[in-house]
Amino acid sequence: MAGVRSSVFGEAPWLFGQRLDLWLFGGSAALSLGLLLSGYALGISRGDSPEWVWLLCVLGVDVAHVWSTLYRVYLDPVERRRRPWLYGGAPLLCYVAGVALHAVSSLTFWRALAYLALFHFVRQQVGWLKLYHRRAPATSRFDLALDTLTLYGCMLYPVLFWHAHLPRRFAWFVQGDFVSGGLPWGALSDGLAPLYVGLLIAFGLRSAQRFVRGDAHAGVVLLVLSTAACWAAGILLTDADYAFTVTNVLIHGIPYLGLTVLYGRARGPEVPGSLLASVMRAGVPLALLVLLGLAFAEEWLWDRWVWHERPWLFGEGGDLGAVALSALVPLLSLPQTTHYALDGFIWRKRGNPDLGRLLMGGAAGLSAERAPERP
Repeated sequence: MAGVRSSVFGEAPWLFGQRLDLWLFGGSAALSLGLLLSGYALGISRGDSPEWVWLLCVLGVDVAHVWSTLYRVYLDPVERRRRPWLYGGAPLLCYVAGVALHAVSSLTFWRALAYLALFHFVRQQVGWLKLYHRRAPATSRFDLALDTLTLYGCMLYPVLFWHAHLPRRFAWFVQGDFVSGGLPWGALSDGLAPLYVGLLIAFGLRSAQRFVRGDAHAGVVLLVLSTAACWAAGILLTDADYAFTVTNVLIHGIPYLGLTVLYGRARGPEVPGSLLASVMRAGVPLALLVLLGLAFAEEWLWDRWVWHERPWLFGEGGDLGAVALSALVPLLSLPQTTHYALDGFIWRKRGNPDLGRLLMGGAAGLSAERAPERP
């Protein structure tokens, strides 16, 4: 595999390198907001997502990035043997829990999955921020706290606003998956709005001050402001499935695809003869096509046996009873739930002795920088 880097991350303080960071983080946000603005111009932004948006964002990015966990774990025989109980037990536990939840009701299952997905989406962005902070260890405690609080705020406040204004024309998975009762959501939303705005203003002013002073971290600013823009545009400023889809999926899935594919290319030469090495030796286009093929196969099963929404693409399916669905739906969700469950383990240095070396590029990088946390 000549020409493949021995590590994933590029020169500090960037993660993958300045150009690739701009493409993965800035480019995904620009694509999201560009699609939103184009939707307004075309008159499609206020309704459900057109089929091409579903193909691009949901199948092509969201479902595909879930399957990319294969490149971190399941196509790597050394990694599988290293923690067989975790990698074998996590899917089993996820399936058993899913069957139990779906047996209570389908809404109970989807509600649990929606909140798990929300937690995963929020924590991934915070994970990227922690990685950036570890690439620029001179950041003050004040700036660490302000960056983190602002990033949390720019995601959690829109979700709070969402809960306060249910029902809406979009949902995370299915209508009703977020709860509308139990807490005074409206009062909380109104009361915390000044804090949300104040954090964004404080972050903007502090970032401007640091740019003038010459010690700003452009990657952190890009990550926080792109996240704030997409979550506000898709939840606070609009109320449509199209707007939520294009602003929610791309900034989450595209950087993660970048991480897992680059990791696979760095790891592949260390496990010769494995499926991981074979796929990565063929190049990035094939690695992405494998994920797209798996995503298509998964969605084919979903549509034929559960949703019945796209016969033009997947053909006519059949109807199943409640018992069969309680077994099938958690099974089809297994790539997703396993991805959520493992993400808290596979991107931490603790328990992953080779991770820092592959990410940072050798012992020198590890001695100079603290260990990464999961994205």
